[in-house]
Amino acid sequence: VQLQASGGGLVQAGGSLRLSCAASGRTLSSYAMGWFRQAPGKEREFVAVITWNGGRAYYADSVKGRFTISRDNVKNTVYLQMNSLKPEDTAVYYCGAETIAGHTIATIRDHTQYNYWGQGTQVTVSS
Repeated sequence: VQLQASGGGLVQAGGSLRLSCAASGRTLSSYAMGWFRQAPGKEREFVAVITWNGGRAYYADSVKGRFTISRDNVKNTVYLQMNSLKPEDTAVYYCGAETIAGHTIATIRDHTQYNYWGQGTQVTVSS
């Protein structure tokens, strides 16, 4: 699976951005697609994940109600709509893909469980 992330940028606090992750190389029906982020000096952390087949979505508490993950089956693309952005959302955002089989809701939030990654896109939120 090849992943190409895009859509990052600089935005003021309270603003919005939409990240995209275009996937290719394999049928994704058995995959979960996740967004993670990593701020300087910090570990990569879970943001949101969606199952490709069924569209179940899960969010980190820190973004619940502000971010929405979605997928477009025709375009093979996963989106992360980010609203009401805060300075603490500043990070490099990565999309990842992993087969769902054998995972629980807990483990699919763990970045170490993902085998496929996009290149990352920088999101900077100014105060």
